[in-house]
Amino acid sequence: KFQVAMRHRHRMEPGFKLHRQVGEFSDGQAIAAAVSADHHPDGAMGALQGRNGAEREGGSHGADPIPPDLRFKAASRPVTLRLPPYRALPPPDPSQALMEVRVADLQPTQMCVGLAEVRSRQQDFLTDSAQERRTYLATKPVPLVKGGGGQLWMVDRHHRLRGLVEVDPSATAFGYLVLHLAGATPVQVLAELERRGWLYLYDGRGMGPLPSTALPQRLLDLQDDPYRSLVWKLKREKRIAPEPLIPFHEFRWGAWLRRRPLPPFSSERLDPALPRARALVVSPAASHLAGWMGASPG
Repeated sequence: KFQVAMRHRHRMEPGFKLHRQVGEFSDGQAIAAAVSADHHPDGAMGALQGRNGAEREGGSHGADPIPPDLRFKAASRPVTLRLPPYRALPPPDPSQALMEVRVADLQPTQMCVGLAEVRSRQQDFLTDSAQERRTYLATKPVPLVKGGGGQLWMVDRHHRLRGLVEVDPSATAFGYLVLHLAGATPVQVLAELERRGWLYLYDGRGMGPLPSTALPQRLLDLQDDPYRSLVWKLKREKRIAPEPLIPFHEFRWGAWLRRRPLPPFSSERLDPALPRARALVVSPAASHLAGWMGASPG
């Protein structure tokens, strides 16, 4: 129905075509116009919607300079993904012992993962011995939120633990409490997490925000987001720096990339998008995002 409606609406507009995934672009408005008035690094296409502002992660500045070779054209249909402000996650307290928890008992705080990273994590766990796996997991503790009924929500490490639980359904991991809401119901817990910016309520196509009640109850039910896979690959290539205390840091980069024109790609086939994505994430247009590294010397 959506496609029929869009064809009807745009039947007189030259250059219009339907897109197979959010973020796939064709002829339309210039991408330079779309990014020049972006008022938040994770906001909607501010320029396409006629909005301006200066709220940015880590500062503010004027129009983003776009290199001439990156001035591709964007689709007329804007992407509305906008992540809320967030409270940084506290690091683990070295004086406190870590909790050992069953991975299958943890409730996710996001709708999706990048399956390219999940598959890579799986391969790592498959080559480790049980002791090597346990030692490694103790160095990557999971930030946890505890509700009144003893339920535990994980605020990070979804990819690592999704890969682990697919290899070993009875696996355990280590975590530390970042928030204990004694007496709180699950609805109250989710409301507080949303207030802190500790929920990612967009699906694998970047559509949302969805209600917190739509969050999957199990890691195995998380959707695939190809843009999250793409950001993982770029981080692995050291083109984006890690920011472990920023909730959903990679999704914030994914939200930014969704508003830039990339060839069609998937988590299983990232190669078509990589050349253009590599150029974009090191360009001055991305300098307001935490983890921006700029171009390599020389």
